[in-house]
Amino acid sequence: MKQTLFTLEPQYREKVWGGRRLRREGAPVGEVWAAFEGSVAGGGQTVGRLVEEYGAELLGAQTQARFGRRFPVLVKLLDCADWLSVQVHPDDEQAARMVGRGETGKSEAWHFLEVSEGARIIAGVRAGTTQADLRRAIREGRVGEVARALEVRAGQTLYIPAGTLHALGPGLLLYEVQQASDTTYRVYDWDRPADAGRELHVEEAAAVTDADLNPEPVLVEISPGTPAPLVRCPFFDLDALRLGGALRADTEGLRFHVVTTTAGAVSVRRGGESLTLGRYETALVAGAAGAYEINPLEDDSSVLIASPPSSDNHAAS
Repeated sequence: MKQTLFTLEPQYREKVWGGRRLRREGAPVGEVWAAFEGSVAGGGQTVGRLVEEYGAELLGAQTQARFGRRFPVLVKLLDCADWLSVQVHPDDEQAARMVGRGETGKSEAWHFLEVSEGARIIAGVRAGTTQADLRRAIREGRVGEVARALEVRAGQTLYIPAGTLHALGPGLLLYEVQQASDTTYRVYDWDRPADAGRELHVEEAAAVTDADLNPEPVLVEISPGTPAPLVRCPFFDLDALRLGGALRADTEGLRFHVVTTTAGAVSVRRGGESLTLGRYETALVAGAAGAYEINPLEDDSSVLIASPPSSDNHAAS
């Protein structure tokens, strides 16, 4: 590959629950799809097309060996001005059986960037709720009686394995990394009209929601100049960097990196290549890049780096 650094164009998704922090003009935006197979990279090509053309050079040798010739993660930014639907996602086996062969499940992680006072999420179910209780509540439209609400704060991270009942509440701006799937089973939508694309999936949700999955948000200390591991799971890794100066990163030829600036601005450099990322902008670093540098352009610049999982996490899948 002659080029290994790619600035990715954001794709804005208007949502009934969206706000105006990600785009001030036009209709409220709920999601920015920052990195996925359909992202437009340098030269107007999509990431999916680059994967087809370069394979392991783009993905990294380890990623292609594990996931084949596909881009296995999706990175988003979300601005929540209202409650999102209460929902659940299937795991890989359930998705292949219930959706179709070749479909994957959807485990995800949230990293909270801005949190209004008292903002809450739903993550799992209340203590003492059995699997039978949960299924009955889903089928009878009473999921609010068993759902577990939690207050969160900026800087926390929450890993949400497939099968977890969950929802985001108003007052949240967050980063999300997930498996490259959009299969969602909606349990409850706060009595909003069931218009196109927002129907409920009661039986599917009852089949895949797991009452034993009750994840807790964690707060990881992020020291300047030292990468902080936020998530390690079978489907992706997520690291946070607070830049006190130039920081060296390395794909090692094994896996790609998705770099998103969450504060300030940075430059990303590798050999004769360089690009600049402002706040909430994203770049793709190809697996073939190897060693590269991230340099702060403003004080207190920070980035998140998502990547396919390291080999140490493969056994967990």
